[in-house]
Amino acid sequence: MDIQSASSVVLQALTQATSQDTAVLKPAEEQLRQWETQPGFYSVLLSIFNNHLLDVNVRWLAVLYFKNGIDRYWRRVAPHALSEEEKSSLRAGLITNFNEPVNQIATQIAVLIAKVARLDCPRQWPELIPILLESVKVQDSLQQHRALLTFYHVTKTLASKRLTTDRRLFQDLASSIYSFACSLWNHHTDTFLQQIYAGDQQAALSSLERTLLSLKVLRKLTVHGFTEPHNNMEVMGFLNAVFERLKQFLECCRQVGPGSLCREKLEKTIILFTKVLLDFLEYQPWPFIPLIQRSLEFAVSYVFTEAGDGVVFERFIVQCMNLIKMIVKNDAYKPAKNIEDSKPESLEAHKIKTAFFTHQTLTEIGRRLVSKYFLLTEEELTMWEEDPESFAVEETGGDSWKYSLRPCTEVLFLDIFHNYSQTLTPVLLEMVQNLQGPSNVEDPVQMLMKDAVYNAVGLAAYELFDNVDFDQWFKNQLLGELQVSHNRYKLIRRRVIWLIGQWISVKFKPELRPLLYEVILSLMQDPDLVVRIETATTLKLDILSSDDAKPTVVYRLNTRLVIFITLNSALPVDDFEFRTEQFLPYLESIFSLLFQLLQQVNECDTKMQVLHVISCVIERVSIQIRPYVGCLVQYLPLLWKQSEEHNMLRCAILTTLIHLVQGLGAESKNLYPFLLPVIQLSTDVSQPPHVYLLEDGLELWLVTLENSPAVTPELLRIFQNMSALLELSSENVRTCFQIINAYIYLSATDFLQNYAEALCRSFCELLRDITTEGQVQVLKVVEIAIKVSPVLGSHMFQPLLPAVLRGIVEGERYPVVMSTYLGVTGRILLQNSGFFTSLLTQMAMEFHQEADQLLGSMIEMWVDRMDNITQPERRKLSALALMSLLPSDNSVIQDKFCGIININVEALHDVMTEDPETATFKDCMLMSHFEEPKLTDDEEPPTEQDKRRKLLALEDPVHSVSLQQFVYEKLKAQQMLMGDQGFQALMETVDTEIVRQLQEFIQGM
Repeated sequence: MDIQSASSVVLQALTQATSQDTAVLKPAEEQLRQWETQPGFYSVLLSIFNNHLLDVNVRWLAVLYFKNGIDRYWRRVAPHALSEEEKSSLRAGLITNFNEPVNQIATQIAVLIAKVARLDCPRQWPELIPILLESVKVQDSLQQHRALLTFYHVTKTLASKRLTTDRRLFQDLASSIYSFACSLWNHHTDTFLQQIYAGDQQAALSSLERTLLSLKVLRKLTVHGFTEPHNNMEVMGFLNAVFERLKQFLECCRQVGPGSLCREKLEKTIILFTKVLLDFLEYQPWPFIPLIQRSLEFAVSYVFTEAGDGVVFERFIVQCMNLIKMIVKNDAYKPAKNIEDSKPESLEAHKIKTAFFTHQTLTEIGRRLVSKYFLLTEEELTMWEEDPESFAVEETGGDSWKYSLRPCTEVLFLDIFHNYSQTLTPVLLEMVQNLQGPSNVEDPVQMLMKDAVYNAVGLAAYELFDNVDFDQWFKNQLLGELQVSHNRYKLIRRRVIWLIGQWISVKFKPELRPLLYEVILSLMQDPDLVVRIETATTLKLDILSSDDAKPTVVYRLNTRLVIFITLNSALPVDDFEFRTEQFLPYLESIFSLLFQLLQQVNECDTKMQVLHVISCVIERVSIQIRPYVGCLVQYLPLLWKQSEEHNMLRCAILTTLIHLVQGLGAESKNLYPFLLPVIQLSTDVSQPPHVYLLEDGLELWLVTLENSPAVTPELLRIFQNMSALLELSSENVRTCFQIINAYIYLSATDFLQNYAEALCRSFCELLRDITTEGQVQVLKVVEIAIKVSPVLGSHMFQPLLPAVLRGIVEGERYPVVMSTYLGVTGRILLQNSGFFTSLLTQMAMEFHQEADQLLGSMIEMWVDRMDNITQPERRKLSALALMSLLPSDNSVIQDKFCGIININVEALHDVMTEDPETATFKDCMLMSHFEEPKLTDDEEPPTEQDKRRKLLALEDPVHSVSLQQFVYEKLKAQQMLMGDQGFQALMETVDTEIVRQLQEFIQGM
């Protein structure tokens, strides 16, 4: 591509590509896409975005195309890679001058230079760093800033490389430029401070931007540029200087008011200083040890003493608290349980922390955290009044403590309390003691303080286990506070019901549960919406909890914070002490009030939260919910319609429907007019919402089938979605197989006649590229189909069966696959022998063998690999199937007689139990009649599918035929066929010990 002639053409295409008219835009984009691989195209782009006279939008687009091209074509091994000559020319052109006037374009150019540097610096581009270092020294303000901006992006990119050789190169770079970077930073910092105190705001802002960029460079060099930074005087000098500079910049905040030009950038720089310390602590914990004392002194003085008054701001407080937290919690700073095993560095760090965190210091930190930082702010109280739903459900999880003040203070409190509970427990208990009795509603300060102290007691529930008699406190104090109905006391009512939620699985007697339900019933009718929402949350169950399980749960610290902690659930209907019989007297009223709350709230997040509580209640009480769900069943279709644009709310509705269907059982058929279209939409991969709804939609589809009393045309029609779902081969494929099996159990004939052909095609596609586990899942479907409908199942899945026989004859190496092959073949041989014969004949032609010869090979492999089968049912099935070949005068079968007998004796050992009274054997797998099981209160009632499977088992030869009787009859028939002498000769081929065991099993028959 000739640059001179091409420039105008490319410029025209770029101009058209900035058009708002799609008729102009699309052809231009296509043309540019075709030029991407043309030699010289990127040289043209470089000349265009370096031409400051052209339209900004065109230049911006040229930079973006260039940047994308680096990702695609810069590497040598890339298809259509750029030539070395062109890359060399482009590298030179990128750093010819740093005078881009437009900030956004300058940033993009800096980023693309960094991208090239990541691939080429220093080997192919050794001149980059020297040129940048020279350029940041120039007097021209614009050039200096742009060079510094590029220097930062290059440093940041090189620091992110993680291969050992790349890290070594970066360390070499850091060593060579660190002194210069420090002097540059000091120069710009001093200049800024002189200008700001001289009152020259505009000049100060310009210097502050350079200070910020040079500090960003130093941050990367300091954190990632040295293997032993604590042995480098310059590095430790810089880190110690950070504290001094921080104090200077914080004092500047007094000089620079909130409305000042520099204020935002000043705060940003202060935060960057703290990030230097936090990053160094995270990546270099041991080199940080000499800085622990100073860091703690600095952070504690500004956050927990008057030193910070008038200068600190929220983001800075968060950073300081995070610094304290990371030092307190850092595992590198904790000695091993056995002191002799501790590293000297850990002991030194622990010693520094112990010396700093004196009783007085800890007491002051604990008091200030609770009495200052735990207090609800004016903004929060205003939000409570004006937007109660946002206040009640503004839950932030994960890493929110790194950025937001309230979660940050609560996490710091938890960590400090956990590490220094002996000191802090008396402090907190004293604060509780000072607030005994109802608070004065006319004294808002006292009420806010009580809210804060109760918050602390809730957070520290596990640490306070031995120090607080919560049952007595609940009865003597907290119950009374919940009964104060004054509007202003809602603050305490909400906090107390939250507090109970935190303690319920820590220390709360089961006999107090009914009293708690009375309280919940009352507060669910509280005039204040926040109190009602909090009460619903306190009711919530975690059904995964049990006496022996401690799952990871979402542990709600307060209405505005969620932290993931591995411990027993701390929510009342949610914990393992929950007893259904205690809750049932309140079920109707509480469920009705939850439904009212669901209707009263408007925000999606709140509706989701309430729906989750409703789902938990339904799941916990199971079929007991049936009399009370009428209103909910009528409301959910309306809510589904209203939530068309809110897929996460629809996910919550699907979850509720899953528990509702399980609770209603066969009665769920009355929901089909609403339920089936919901399943149809949620599992249709051609519909955009499936991205959000598919997983829950499949689960709902499965439980609907499991609880369906009979198939309906509409329920059958939804299966049209399955073919596309199987093509996805996603993590949901296991649920898809369960759904297919459920259809077979529900109505094998209708289902197989309508869908088996398409399903068989899908299975054939799947088996071409599927894991061993997936292969087993496919074959299990086939096995169930043959089990439920031997004739139709064998016929419909016939295309899959040759591979099964082939796998047996060739000795499939995976035991679980071989076991499944033998299970499928055993079903056909036992329950559709005519089809087995025709299949054997077909396979014999493929193997160019006689059918008898192939049968012999198959029996031989079957006998040899019997140990692959571990399930007793399948072992009995194999025994029955092979025994069904008798009586026979076929020489091949007689030749394998010994193996067949061996397998049957093994199976008899598996299934026969001896009756000690009669000294006779009986087949323990026999089932004679269907009985509804007697359930305990904790057991789930059987689903309709459970009943169908039980009835099917009564007809299954494995459960309806006595193996002992079957073996006896088949041997008798063989004896009659061959005569006594011939049969005796046949029996002599069997090991005498096996014959003896066989006689023990069939004697007396």
